[in-house]
Amino acid sequence: MIETERLILRGWRDSDREPFHAMGQDERVMVTLGPLLWRDETDALIDRMQAILDTHGFTFWAIERRADGAFLGFCGLKPGAEDTPIEGEIEIGWRLAHAYWGQGYAREAAQASLDWGWANLDVPSIAAITTIENVRSWGLMERLGMVRAPQDDFDHPRAIERLRPHITYRIARPAVNPG
Repeated sequence: MIETERLILRGWRDSDREPFHAMGQDERVMVTLGPLLWRDETDALIDRMQAILDTHGFTFWAIERRADGAFLGFCGLKPGAEDTPIEGEIEIGWRLAHAYWGQGYAREAAQASLDWGWANLDVPSIAAITTIENVRSWGLMERLGMVRAPQDDFDHPRAIERLRPHITYRIARPAVNPG
C-alpha cells in the first residue's frame, strides 16, 4: 500500500468492481482507450491486475481517496506490455473516473508510483505508452518529467484501428544525491 496526502494506492477489492465497471461504461473515460467494456471484461482486468500484484509485488493499484474511501480509478506500475517497445521494462499507467479528472489525483498517484518504483525496483527507467489522441495522458507524462521516445512509437497490436498509433515516454532513474 502507498499513501499520499490525499490518496491510498492499494490492492483490488471486490467492492472496486462496480465503480470500475462504471468507468468502463463511460464514453469520456474510454474515448482514447477503446470500446466500452462489458462487466466480464472489467472483472477480468481487475483479476489480471491483482494477479500481477500477487506475482510481482506491484501492479496498477486501485486508488482510494483517503477522506472518504471513494474509489477513483487506478494507477501504478506493471511489466511492460508484450509485443510493444516497452516489453521487458516497467510501465506506469493510470485511469481515473471522469468525476475525478482535473483535480491533481492522477499526478499525485503517478508521482507516488514513480517514487515507489525508484525505491523498490532496480530499473534504469520507467516507461509509459498511450495513443497519440490521449493528450491528457501524455501531458501528464510530460509534467512528471517523462520524455518522449519517438523512435519507440508504434501501432499497438491489441488496440482498435483508430487507436493503434501509440507514443512512448520514459523517465530515467533520478541521480542519487551522495550527500
